[in-house]
Amino acid sequence: MQFYNLKTRSHVEVPEGDVRKTKMIRQTKSGEQTRYAFTANYQGTKLFKFVNEATYKASSAQEA
Repeated sequence: MQFYNLKTRSHVEVPEGDVRKTKMIRQTKSGEQTRYAFTANYQGTKLFKFVNEATYKASSAQEA
């Protein structure tokens, strides 16, 4: 899976086995906001890739 590394400002390829999916929920004054993301560690850097709900549910990655 391809991630963008903010530290090196380049795209990196991470093996599917190292990718985890996570769901972040927070309260706002107008209700609840849910964000879906894939996370991975690559050479000591934590990477995030925000995705939509359909991509999140279709993924076979383990839940973080």
